[in-house]
Amino acid sequence: MARQSKEQRLNDVHAEAIIEFGDIQAAVRDERMQCLADRRFYSIAGAQWEGPLEEQFANRPKMEINKIHLSVMRIINEYRNNRITVDFISKEGAEDDKLADTCDGLYRSDEEFSSADEAYDNAFEEAVGGGIGAWRLRAVYEDEEDDDDDRQRVSIEPIYDADSSVFFDLGAKRQDKSDAKRCYVLTSMTRTEYMEEWNDDPASWPKDVTMSEFDWCTADVVYVAEMYKVEEVKHTVYIYTTLEGEEERYTDSDFEEDDTLEDTLMAIGTKLTGEKKTKKKRIHKYIMSGGKILEDCGYCAGQCIPIIMVYGKRWFVDNIERCMGHVRLAKDVQRLKNMQLSKLAEISALSTIEKPIMLPEQMAGFEMMWAEDNIKDYPYLLINPITDASGQSLPAGPIAYTKSPQIPAAMAALLQITEMDMQDLLGKQDAGEQLQPNVSGKAIELVQSRLDMQAFIYMSNMSKAIKRSGEVWLSMAKDILVERGRKMKTLNSEYEAGQVELGKPMLNADTGEIEYENDLREAKFDLSVDVGPSSSSKRASTVRSITGMMQMTQDPENMAILSAMAMMNMEGEGLSDVRKFYRKKLVQMGVIEPSAQEAADIAEAAQNAQPDANAEYLRAAAANEVAKAEKTKADTLLSVAKAENTKADTMETLSSIKSEDQERMIKAAEQVREMSESMRERGAMQQRPGQQFPQQRVQQIPQREPDMANMSTEELINIARGQ
Repeated sequence: MARQSKEQRLNDVHAEAIIEFGDIQAAVRDERMQCLADRRFYSIAGAQWEGPLEEQFANRPKMEINKIHLSVMRIINEYRNNRITVDFISKEGAEDDKLADTCDGLYRSDEEFSSADEAYDNAFEEAVGGGIGAWRLRAVYEDEEDDDDDRQRVSIEPIYDADSSVFFDLGAKRQDKSDAKRCYVLTSMTRTEYMEEWNDDPASWPKDVTMSEFDWCTADVVYVAEMYKVEEVKHTVYIYTTLEGEEERYTDSDFEEDDTLEDTLMAIGTKLTGEKKTKKKRIHKYIMSGGKILEDCGYCAGQCIPIIMVYGKRWFVDNIERCMGHVRLAKDVQRLKNMQLSKLAEISALSTIEKPIMLPEQMAGFEMMWAEDNIKDYPYLLINPITDASGQSLPAGPIAYTKSPQIPAAMAALLQITEMDMQDLLGKQDAGEQLQPNVSGKAIELVQSRLDMQAFIYMSNMSKAIKRSGEVWLSMAKDILVERGRKMKTLNSEYEAGQVELGKPMLNADTGEIEYENDLREAKFDLSVDVGPSSSSKRASTVRSITGMMQMTQDPENMAILSAMAMMNMEGEGLSDVRKFYRKKLVQMGVIEPSAQEAADIAEAAQNAQPDANAEYLRAAAANEVAKAEKTKADTLLSVAKAENTKADTMETLSSIKSEDQERMIKAAEQVREMSESMRERGAMQQRPGQQFPQQRVQQIPQREPDMANMSTEELINIARGQ
């Protein structure tokens, strides 16, 4: 079977993509246009009067009191003050997983390398304002200016105007788009720029392209799209046998790159003798225009589409994805507010002075005097007398006076209602932004909590997007961060720099085998996100709670812990080093679980610490006492051994004596014992308290009579035998 050429395959891919993108764009066009209008409404001056309203107020004052902008910026500032970070967690639930900590540090390092804050901030602002934002992850060379350096890392880059440029297939229902099969990212270019970069003239495109739902080319703009396509790659290895009997292996990519490879193999007599098939999910990237596939970029790193979506509010209605931000529901109230204030400004601009209405003949000759009165302040003004038809003079006064404009009662009531509606939709900002006297800190926290709840849905959806970003990053890092011995910068949770070595060989003490540390190809983790406090008052609230607890305890240990925690949560200029000191103190006290780096520092400090003299003395004294106890135990065992030896000798002696002699000697020994005890009892009876014996008598008693009462039977037998 003849293989399809590369050009034919790309033409088929392009035809399929044009049809699919037209269907996607037609389904979501109205919703995306509303998202774009919402972003313009709050961010561009004059956009609040766009549309039919501008025609209605033509040549009239058009005021903008943009309260929506202030509300949107408050939510954006809440996010920027409380960043969301990714945390890699071991799937086995291990608390101390060094590879997970390595992934945390590398992810933060890539964020710093690519200035990811710009991508996050842009996506969040577009999501809050219009309802949808996005950023991309891309594998880039670490040093693009070095031709010999082919090391890569992940860059996190912004995508601007996501509501007009990012489109996923209609079958992608999940919010993080992990179930998507296609993704299109549009970029607009001028005709001249497009022709110079791609050497292609839009005039040569087929006519049906310009008649599609989406105009890929207009008079001023040409659109180019990055298309990401999920493919189940069936990796086939073809085994060929040459005439010499040697095996050669080729893959599908080899035949795609060289269209003549198959014919060449057949021509030289090489035969296909076997094949092996495997399957893997990969992301194929193309760059296309309305006319053709401009470039086949091959497969991207990782197994996920590297486009991250973040939504303000999102749901499906009529099987179409709907989304909006903080602006849409407040647009009508804002327009009504602008119209009322514009009308009020117009009324205020009219003169509030009642002006006289005169006949032309009354003012003849005195026009300048009346015109300059406002400047020169004449003491009086002159007019001409007028006469009737019969020539008689008429009263020389104004015919009438103009009236000062008045504000309609309905407008005053509507202004008040409009203000209340705007506060209901956007929140009562004054309660959280103004410092009220004689208000407790608890009351301020409650007000701030109510304001924070308005931003909670946006923070929650942003955390889902950050989590997906971590999943895509890990998938890409497993493909590009594979060089063993490569040293990379990491950042810990305090954004302090460190260094890791990828694939560092280590000897396993248990198995004796060589293992590789920080090998990301083995990384399989769950992800969680850490959302910072909802407002900057949270730390202050924590400090107040801790100081309140300090008044309830008298335990010195608890007081030390609470005071250190209070200092660790203090905010202020130049307190970062103080917070680090008290964190270290709490770690040493065992209150806070140390990080991997902190645990290593503690172990190193303990190893290098100088021994304490008092501790060494006490340790030596304890060792001396232990030695004495061991010596006493040894002496006791020696005495027992000697006693057992003596007993054995006695038994041997007794066995050598005849039985009748043994009985005679035992009786004699017993008589000697009884006599000794009797003598001792008489000596005790003669001695009384306070009675003294002659010194000579006291000294002679132990010399004359041995203490036979305490002698053993063996000793008495020896005495009886005369030994």
